[in-house]
Amino acid sequence: MDTRLLELLVCPVTKGRLEFDREKQELISRSARLAYPVRDGIPILLEEQARTLTDAELGL
Repeated sequence: MDTRLLELLVCPVTKGRLEFDREKQELISRSARLAYPVRDGIPILLEEQARTLTDAELGL
């Protein structure tokens, strides 16, 4: 994912910063505890398409 694009994208729920997980091809919103999928290089920033992150995934 292009780092310039990542700097512009925010979580649609919290408007907070997103982190890119290359291995899982997801954008992570720690504040919302959600992982948004990236399909064919396109971020899917829809809350209903996101999966909830576990405490272990967040390092808690």
